[in-house]
Amino acid sequence: MPLTKDKKTEIITKYGKSANDSGRTEVQVALISHRILELTEHLKIHKEDHHSRRGLLKLVGQRRRLLNYLAKTDIERYRFLIQELGLRR
Repeated sequence: MPLTKDKKTEIITKYGKSANDSGRTEVQVALISHRILELTEHLKIHKEDHHSRRGLLKLVGQRRRLLNYLAKTDIERYRFLIQELGLRR
């Protein structure tokens, strides 16, 4: 199920500076994390859906690259985001 407009704006306002700040690294990581959770639930039901599994792996790699960038540029924002999203890194 795709991300609804209401849920997307809620995530953007929570992690961005304003309601229009969707380019911020924290917002991008939060949106990708939400999509990863949805795809994980989908793959628990549909175990042989390899096309969605490939998309999930691409999203995980993209989130990892964004988190590496954030850790290099601002470690405090990185630590806050990891704690807020409950990620293991």
